[in-house]
Amino acid sequence: MNYQETTSWMFNQLPMYQLQGASAYKKDLTNAYLLVKHLGNPQEKFKSIHVAGTNGKGSTSHMLASILQEAGYKVGLYTSPHLKDFRERIKINGNEIPEDSVCDFITANKVFFEVNDMSFFEMTVGMAFDYFDKEKVDIAIIEVGMGGRLDATNVITPLVSVITNIAFDHTQFLGNTLESIAFEKAGIIKPSIPVVIGEYTNETKPVFLAKAKENHSEIYFASDLISQSYPSDLIGDYQVHNKKTVIQTTSLLNSQKVFKISEDDIKSGLLKVTKNTRLEGRWQQLGESPKIICDTAHNKNGLEIVMKQIQKEQFDTLHIVLGVVNDKDLDEILPLFPKNANYYFCKPNIPRGLDSRILKQKAREFELDGEAFDSVSESYKNALKKAAKSDLIYIGGSTFVVAEIL
Repeated sequence: MNYQETTSWMFNQLPMYQLQGASAYKKDLTNAYLLVKHLGNPQEKFKSIHVAGTNGKGSTSHMLASILQEAGYKVGLYTSPHLKDFRERIKINGNEIPEDSVCDFITANKVFFEVNDMSFFEMTVGMAFDYFDKEKVDIAIIEVGMGGRLDATNVITPLVSVITNIAFDHTQFLGNTLESIAFEKAGIIKPSIPVVIGEYTNETKPVFLAKAKENHSEIYFASDLISQSYPSDLIGDYQVHNKKTVIQTTSLLNSQKVFKISEDDIKSGLLKVTKNTRLEGRWQQLGESPKIICDTAHNKNGLEIVMKQIQKEQFDTLHIVLGVVNDKDLDEILPLFPKNANYYFCKPNIPRGLDSRILKQKAREFELDGEAFDSVSESYKNALKKAAKSDLIYIGGSTFVVAEIL
């Protein structure tokens, strides 16, 4: 199979949470351990950092990778989901895994995947581990897909575990209280491995402390310990917390004396995240006059911050291109959006995309008025037509909406 055929097989033949939702979620790590054993346990052959959290784990992972690259190391980076090309999920020093490597890995292991009913995510995790091992990375930053305790990435033993924050998302899998979600995320805390917590609440802090105590793991609350901040090319307001988390994590790496990271490496790495890792979709400006911003925030916690940031912008009229997936709690997120904006409702081009007419009808209950369009591109084109040079266009609601624009 060529690359297109290979990725099509991966997307269409096997369960994939981003497309299917609940049916792709597995309840234990049996398959994950079976997979890495089949591959020769590649995750044991490179050092790693494990990053979980409701929001900010992608930005945090990319910041850490950029800093370690600036320090001169060969850095693997595993993240999800991708925006445009599957290969964005697996990178070394910002370079995506080659198409041939994707094809060769699937071809070599396809029978095993089929016999053992491996999920899309499990296959992809195995591919990343195998690639990082073969390419002899110095360290890999491994981002959790969802949750932590039962996530396929949770077969690694990292140098540091990182949990950025806890908010309500994927409650059908992780629980509907902050304590239950924190318990799932805290599942990445390993015996005697230090853990960095980016943000905490009165509900989540006891959960983290208990899990760290149970595992004899030193715990560091970055928001309490780190006061200094550095500028970054990732400019969203929410990056303030992520930067503190990253600085605390690099401090721990230095104290372990396995890696040497200077203050200059930190400063330079934070300023070159986009260049070094090719991260996209985080408060990313796509145009000027009118100013066009896209952001992948898609849950209450993330959208609250982004909506506040929009209000800091100078503009005459706000235009919002908005699309969501069909399991999104609209009663929770729609009240966050401003009423004094023109809306262009759209459906992301995936099976889980919510019909734009349903979204429009629901939005009216919250006094959000606009038109429904059949596609993201049509919605965006209409926003561009109607926006004056002094206006602001915001594109968001779902990672998949931003992906189609990019």
